[in-house]
Amino acid sequence: MRRTHDRAAAFRHPGRRRHHASALIAPATENPEVELYAVAARNRSRAEEYAAAHGIFRVHDTYEDLLADADVDAVYIPLPNSEHGRWTVAALDAGKHVLVEKPFASNAEEARAVAARAETSDRVVMEAFHYRYHALFEEALRLVRSGAVGDLVDVSAWFDVNLPDRTNIRYIQDLAGGSTMDLGCYSLHFARSIAGEEPEVVSATFRPSTDPRLDEALTAEVRFPSGVTGTISSSLLEEVERQSATITGTRGVIQVEGFVKPQEGCSLTLTVDGETTAIDVAEQPSSYARQLEVFVAAVRDGSPILTGPADSVATMVAIDAMYLAAGLEPRA
Repeated sequence: MRRTHDRAAAFRHPGRRRHHASALIAPATENPEVELYAVAARNRSRAEEYAAAHGIFRVHDTYEDLLADADVDAVYIPLPNSEHGRWTVAALDAGKHVLVEKPFASNAEEARAVAARAETSDRVVMEAFHYRYHALFEEALRLVRSGAVGDLVDVSAWFDVNLPDRTNIRYIQDLAGGSTMDLGCYSLHFARSIAGEEPEVVSATFRPSTDPRLDEALTAEVRFPSGVTGTISSSLLEEVERQSATITGTRGVIQVEGFVKPQEGCSLTLTVDGETTAIDVAEQPSSYARQLEVFVAAVRDGSPILTGPADSVATMVAIDAMYLAAGLEPRA
């Protein structure tokens, strides 16, 4: 997205306003190759308020109008989970590049359909697993690949928050909510990315929300083809919030804290033969800023991305399997 003539556009949903500010608005205002140009929302007055607050030039009455705007080159889609797949396809049909929030789709079947559409397009489609582009993850992966802990034995990750407001969209089944869809996808993606393989779900248990179809918390045990094991866990409602990952090898352990939002505080330690060493990791640039830099480079000159449609399909296949193993239906 070159500053001279390219435009970026953001879809928004009132339930995710704070997330937008950190995920896109702040990084975009700091990136000289990006111009925040247009926004659309279901309520025009709220869209106008949002645009004024963030210096966005144009307000559209509908998402369709935004996609029809010839001055818009790329869109960011942070709508409820149930809308991600539909609007990614619509954006591609309109010739736009797409940065879409996780999860990529409501289920594996929809993810495959979206990926198939992306395959026929020359536009960039990137899922917003921002943590994957931060120095914290890159350093953890470097340690694993260097053999610092020997052969990989287990990769486990946990993401717990304290979200008591059950009117939040993350608790709404029809919007493809649930702990695994919103949080566990990070734990799963971390483990997949470290192992470099696709997991088989061995078992899973869940704690229902007030809607018995929806997982307030879910934990799955997985096994990778190489024999590496893992625990994938998340919860929407815990007293103590947690973003932790433990990577165990035959010679030692890597402990990662704050892996989802490392710019808000993180740590990385390596323990070998009983001796623990803290590894220095720069918190800045933020995971969101790095993500946007990668997206811009992909749009500008075709640079590779790490969270494209094929990766997204693999994530959704595993999420569906986790739900089925827990006795729940994948999201519709």
